[in-house]
Amino acid sequence: MSLNFDQNQNCYFFNKKDTIPLVFVHGVGLDHQMWNYQVSYFNEYSTLTYDLLGHGKTPCNKDKLNLKDFSNQLLEILENLKIEKINLIGFSLGSLIALDFSSHFQKKVEKLILIGTTYKRSDKERSLVLDRYNQAKLNKPISKQALKRWFSDKYLENNPQTYEFFMNILNKEPNDHKNFLKAYKLFANHYDDFEAIKKIDRKTLVMTGSDDVGSTPEMSKELVKDLVNSTYIEIQNGKHLCSIECVEDVNIKIKNFINN
Repeated sequence: MSLNFDQNQNCYFFNKKDTIPLVFVHGVGLDHQMWNYQVSYFNEYSTLTYDLLGHGKTPCNKDKLNLKDFSNQLLEILENLKIEKINLIGFSLGSLIALDFSSHFQKKVEKLILIGTTYKRSDKERSLVLDRYNQAKLNKPISKQALKRWFSDKYLENNPQTYEFFMNILNKEPNDHKNFLKAYKLFANHYDDFEAIKKIDRKTLVMTGSDDVGSTPEMSKELVKDLVNSTYIEIQNGKHLCSIECVEDVNIKIKNFINN
């Protein structure tokens, strides 16, 4: 499996096997590497990871981004690879993209998995996200704050290599920072399309960490109420990046859901 670019300069990695591909969509400020543990675990499956617009090695030439841009990006990649059907897994912003993609291209989705999804934010929750966006806009350092929200203190203490890995991804060069802000602005100002979500009928697994303060268990439970064919699983002692800190638990639950 090697790094590839399509005609639109989307950076992706595709491990082609004889299965419906598992397509992983990362969160804001990150890149495809956040899924390394999943790609390794699911090495007998077709897996596709890619860098969102303005992230990693995928450029972004737009001044403003919306969810449609990200859904169309995924559609372009799938059409380039001639992939007709996928199991779609999204994290955080990637979950919002996965929901938007599923609402527009439902026939392409076999199953849907959403990890750490925001939904029906309260005014206070929205204000906290906007505050972080405004700090980032002023070039104030937010990477350490992010990692404290995403991982437990104990995990970061015991896994310094993970801390350094994510700090290197989150600390942006000036042009990358501008693109990050475009996506962060979209995420911070996002309002859920309730009617579109209620029309999604794909079998869906909604997961979040029990200790996730930004994409709370309560949000995921509300989302399950509106997704007609969904199941909720809480990852005990997990924070926002439970897909890494609680990797074995999360991977097994994904596998069981895909194979069921």
